[in-house]
Amino acid sequence: MTTKKAENDELDLAFMKASARFPRWLQFGCLFTVLAPLLFGVWFVWNVTNFFDALWGGNKAIAKALSPIPSADTLKKHVQALTQTKLPRNASNTMILDQVASYIREQWKQMGLKPEDQPFRVDGATYRNIKVRLGPKKGDLVVVGAHYDVCGEQDGADDNASGVAGLLELSRLLVKHKPALRYPVELVAYTLEEPPHFRSKDMGSAVHAHSLAQAGVKVRAMLALEMIGYFSDKVGSQRFPTSFLRMLYPNKGNFIAVVSRLHKPDRLLTKEVLALMKQSSALPAYRLNAPSSLPGVDFSDHLNYWRFQYPALMITDTAFFRNPHYHKPTDTIGTLDFARMAQVVQGVYGAVSGLR
Repeated sequence: MTTKKAENDELDLAFMKASARFPRWLQFGCLFTVLAPLLFGVWFVWNVTNFFDALWGGNKAIAKALSPIPSADTLKKHVQALTQTKLPRNASNTMILDQVASYIREQWKQMGLKPEDQPFRVDGATYRNIKVRLGPKKGDLVVVGAHYDVCGEQDGADDNASGVAGLLELSRLLVKHKPALRYPVELVAYTLEEPPHFRSKDMGSAVHAHSLAQAGVKVRAMLALEMIGYFSDKVGSQRFPTSFLRMLYPNKGNFIAVVSRLHKPDRLLTKEVLALMKQSSALPAYRLNAPSSLPGVDFSDHLNYWRFQYPALMITDTAFFRNPHYHKPTDTIGTLDFARMAQVVQGVYGAVSGLR
């Protein structure tokens, strides 16, 4: 027993001598080096993804208060109208863009709404956003938008006739069911989102966001509907900008994503919108908050609202990380899943009507 105690005393003395060789600041430094990556990992997963929600069953069909069911047939009708123009609805074909704007305007008029044009000039030509207001007259504004132009020579069924169709169906549901909206809602169909105007002041959403800032309008939230119609249950159909994200998200493209930057108001908005969408629709949904420099995070109209410090996000099927027809002539109506697109709109309706 005495021998055992002596051995322990010797070990304690050896440990004390070894510790004395290292300054306390160095000991804390070593501890920090070990713990920092772990703590950062926990922070990243908690703030950037909804990984913990998934562990707790957050991405199963858990919807408890389903929103009204959108019409898949109506969504298809809108996509057909938008993609069957004589020429592609790109920046060069201003007459076609005007025809598409007229279609959107007429749809809103048929719902009893009063749409307004927001015209602006670019390179000597006139382009226009179409917008309409619903809900209360006063309060911070909720903006829901989708661009109706395409890139180059293509139908642009998913990019972004699907988003515009969703915008029109959302407005029909809001008019029909008259939810008690806490905030005024402005629905906007943008032009000139696509190249060669992407990331420029000539984007329709840039014009709209700038007009709100100039008027001193406070924005509660901005939701961009960017490609919401392509889904796949095939293993490996979902890709990611970094290999790390593969560990946190499904490898099947059968979910909708809510995406924004890391700025705190955007993180809070993304969490809130995701929760409301999952309460309102059985479609699996995931969120990502990441640096805007990560490819895909700022690839739509929401980026222009960040410039004025408005909280904004994108609701998307993840575009080229899933859809092999992105910016190709094969982006046609036959590639879309209108049943699941309707579930996306159902979730967006729940988010817009449930924001508090």
